[in-house]
Amino acid sequence: MIIRIVKLTFEQEHVDEFLQLFNAAKEKILSFDGCMQLELLKDIEQPNVFFTHSIWENKECLQNYRNSRIFRSYWKETKKMFASRAEAWSLESLYKNQ
Repeated sequence: MIIRIVKLTFEQEHVDEFLQLFNAAKEKILSFDGCMQLELLKDIEQPNVFFTHSIWENKECLQNYRNSRIFRSYWKETKKMFASRAEAWSLESLYKNQ
């Protein structure tokens, strides 16, 4: 299982546009083979900073998504709204409190 966290910092005037884009894309992302979970988080101190938290079956599923038309289309539109470059981490869980 792969946990993917992506930090997205937007120009303030593009926040609503990003939220609309995310809402339009989230079901397509969730239905992509290997996507087990998707979450959008917003920083409580900086309302233009968001994080996506997704869980993938394995690295191959994540990579297939990143090479897909869905991702390329979504990412192309999202990047236009950035105030700074996105940061991303692919992680594996070593412990989780149940």
